[in-house]
Amino acid sequence: MKEAFEFGANWTRFSLLINDERIQEAERSLKEFMGVTSLSGKSFLDAGCGSGIFSLAAQRLGASRVVSFDYDSQCVACVEHLKKTHDPQGLSWTIQSGSVLDTDFLKSLGQFDVVYSWGVLHHTGAMWQALRNVLPLVRPHGSLYIAIYNDQDGTSRRWTLVKKLYNRCPKLLRGFILVPSFVYCWGPIFLHDLLKYKNPFYTWIHYSSRRGMSAWITLVDWVGGYPFEVAKPEQIFDFYRQNGFVLEKLKTCGGGLGCNEYLFQKI
Repeated sequence: MKEAFEFGANWTRFSLLINDERIQEAERSLKEFMGVTSLSGKSFLDAGCGSGIFSLAAQRLGASRVVSFDYDSQCVACVEHLKKTHDPQGLSWTIQSGSVLDTDFLKSLGQFDVVYSWGVLHHTGAMWQALRNVLPLVRPHGSLYIAIYNDQDGTSRRWTLVKKLYNRCPKLLRGFILVPSFVYCWGPIFLHDLLKYKNPFYTWIHYSSRRGMSAWITLVDWVGGYPFEVAKPEQIFDFYRQNGFVLEKLKTCGGGLGCNEYLFQKI
């Protein structure tokens, strides 16, 4: 029985929304979290590139070499279209089909100054193997920027069941899972915005300021995203510390739903 989420189909829908404003927000988020003004002279690997918006952002920030890959053929097609539309002459940007679990493929890529994998490795079905596989991709003194779902113990286990059920359901019935999930995830936000901004849709309207993303596409990804694994911040920290990396920056989701973001430097 099929349980894996169609990530490529979801990113294809998002690709229709990509515009200059969203690309600029993606650029801003990279600069802000990494503490840089540009990526000039840096090589950049987008591991599990999805729509490719962050590959394009890295290219626009001056990266000397950008490599994007994804195992999903629809994602690869999205990135190729994005490149054709926004950077047709970008010879330093290459796009490939491959898996972060395929060590032979990863070896063929070489090493990079920045390895970026936001919200990807926990969807591979073998998260800790994926976390280990990206280690040799980072050059000495290079940066690893990853985001991994926060472990909420019992809540995370319940969401795993929701995700499995969503992917097992016929598409016409998935709305019966999406609607209550939408209310659960966004109801408190709507109430907060109503009280603070006098507009219950304030956060929804301004959601693109979060890395250029879409509120609806993110919700569908959250509800359907399976395989699904989680980790506590200290687990990720300890894992990379034991493998020769130093934590430079951490941004948590406050113990709630969502991803914790990590920026490591390889010693």
